[in-house]
Amino acid sequence: MIGKTIILLLLIAVMAIGGIFWFDYLNVIDAKTVLAPVYRHIPFIEGEGRSQPRIPVDDVINLDAERLAVRLESRELRNREIDAQERLLETRLGEIEQMAQELEDRQKSIEEMSNSLKAELADAENKDRNIEQSALYLTRMRPEEAVGILSSLDDQDVIDIFRKTEELAQAAGSMSLVSVWLSRLEPARAAEIQRKMAGRPHSLY
Repeated sequence: MIGKTIILLLLIAVMAIGGIFWFDYLNVIDAKTVLAPVYRHIPFIEGEGRSQPRIPVDDVINLDAERLAVRLESRELRNREIDAQERLLETRLGEIEQMAQELEDRQKSIEEMSNSLKAELADAENKDRNIEQSALYLTRMRPEEAVGILSSLDDQDVIDIFRKTEELAQAAGSMSLVSVWLSRLEPARAAEIQRKMAGRPHSLY
């Protein structure tokens, strides 16, 4: 029994060693690296283990340097993109500010025009009231007194008063004194005023 047991153990050992060699031959395992001291004493087995080659320290440093260079280049590209976006935003901001300034200037121009028109309208209304008041005063005077005042006025002022007087008389349904005043003015002055009244439209008050 002892002999059979020894034979079985030897058979198992031979099969295990043969399996190791066979798997090593098939490149399933790397037995040469582990059993290198044993291989040296077996003359028919040549070669060295297939252990992974060691990377030199300089190569590791160079690899880290390359990774760092790639990161720095990526960051540089990102910074350039950010700078380009900032310049674009600054350009657009400048355009918006210019448009805002143009709108503000246009608004000021519109306000100035509006104020000017209001002032002109107020002046016209004041002038119309003044002309109406003057016409009322003159119609209440004696004709010779009224003609004396009219003679000292400019032709346009006289024309404005005449037209306002006719307008008031027509509104009141009474007779206008314009013909009386014209008849008492100097003939040349009366003719000139009549010519201007016939050739020019009514003034805008």
